[in-house]
Amino acid sequence: MITLKSIKPGSTIRIVSPAGKIEEKHVMPAVKWLEEQGYTVKLGEHVFARHYQFAGTDEQRAADVQEALDDPDCDAIICSRGGYGTVRIIERLDFTQFLENPKWLVGFSDITILHARLHNLEVPTIHGVMPRYFFDEAGTPREDLTSMMKLIKGERISYDVDKTEFDRPGSAKGQLVGGNLSIVNSLHGTKYDIDTAGKILFLEDIDEFLYHTDRMVHQLKLSGKLDNLAGLILGDFTDMKDNESPFGQTVHEIFEEAIKDFNYPVCYGFPGGHDKKNLALAFGMEWELEVAEEGTKLRLV
Repeated sequence: MITLKSIKPGSTIRIVSPAGKIEEKHVMPAVKWLEEQGYTVKLGEHVFARHYQFAGTDEQRAADVQEALDDPDCDAIICSRGGYGTVRIIERLDFTQFLENPKWLVGFSDITILHARLHNLEVPTIHGVMPRYFFDEAGTPREDLTSMMKLIKGERISYDVDKTEFDRPGSAKGQLVGGNLSIVNSLHGTKYDIDTAGKILFLEDIDEFLYHTDRMVHQLKLSGKLDNLAGLILGDFTDMKDNESPFGQTVHEIFEEAIKDFNYPVCYGFPGGHDKKNLALAFGMEWELEVAEEGTKLRLV
């Protein structure tokens, strides 16, 4: 993996909208806070554009992302939000100049597509909070923001996670990969698919039917993505839905059944994804995972 330089006061951060539309009120407080920390913030020309459910047309969104990728003075790119739409522009993006001046990319959910693309280019990325969720209702920076800033500033970080009844004890070390389950699943068979062998896989999702989730998990299993993991971390699966005729299993039970023949450590319930806490994770970098009877520790090496 490429080693990215740490940002510091004076560094330039660009904010772009690769997917869903977003209002200024959900971004500008974050811009103000970043500027107060000493960073230069540049907004993509079409950050607040609207085209159906997207932040502008495919051409506009791709142009903003491309400009950020190519900017040699930019040290980090933060996506304004997820939603849907990144898949529509990924083929328009050229990473040639970006690889000459690589920089951090931050986001989650639909941004999983960019995480996968950059992972295959051996560039680490951050699965982390986006501007709308920087602060709590009182305007105080959330732990999500604190953890994300630590990572892009080059600080080592570790997390302690409460135990669950499904945790599978063990220890592992490896590159962390993954993101949104639906997006990871949708990339199978494409050139943006990720290799999970020997790695720690992180997955989360929102607003999916339980039987859809079961189908996606079994597709991962049938494709070999769950066979040779170093470890598995399951984040939040928020607002999951069931049919009138209940599916019969929870998300954790779905995974437990699918991976019963494998013996790697598994952490259930990591606070990452679409719930109240979304702790930052550096994809492509080495982490140590230790799942024990008293709980889980995840540490960036």
